[in-house]
Amino acid sequence: MSTGLLLGGCAPGSSGSPDASSAGAATTATSSAALLARHGLAGDGPAIVERLEAMPSQDRPRDLMASVRPGELQLSDGQGKAILPMPRDRFYLSVAPYVDHTHECHFHSLTTCQGEMMRAPVHLTIRDGSGAPLVDKDVVTNANGFVGTWLPKGSSGTVEVTSPSGRGTQSFSTAAADDPTCMTTLRLTRS
Repeated sequence: MSTGLLLGGCAPGSSGSPDASSAGAATTATSSAALLARHGLAGDGPAIVERLEAMPSQDRPRDLMASVRPGELQLSDGQGKAILPMPRDRFYLSVAPYVDHTHECHFHSLTTCQGEMMRAPVHLTIRDGSGAPLVDKDVVTNANGFVGTWLPKGSSGTVEVTSPSGRGTQSFSTAAADDPTCMTTLRLTRS
């Protein structure tokens, strides 16, 4: 695990002195490393996002909260917290298409969000505002009913999902610091 990556997401110590700042950063890096080790996780923010998203629901750590934000991955359990930076030029959007049941979600939880269509084959098309394709592929939703994808930051457009259950389209944006990383409003309907 890269300690430098962990330090990049930490605030400096409050006293402003180099010694206090270094000690605070080292303590934060140590507690972040301990949290990751407790849950068998390693790597940077994107690697952990992809690992948890693909993990079977029954194998996900029950006491770990993992929230995907536009600029960081926030992890916490009863013993500590960790904040890992996300790429500056990419945005993680997790989509849970549905037919009958959904839930409200703004920032995707990698450990608690559960979508309706588990392990379902779908075709995912994401286009930017000019209609240019960003993603156009057949995928299978994960055990949590979501399919995650990395998009360029600062873009907007539409997400379209097509499956034997129907078709649906929803708009997206990756431009603002509070844009949702979780899309649970894409309902599939038959034409």
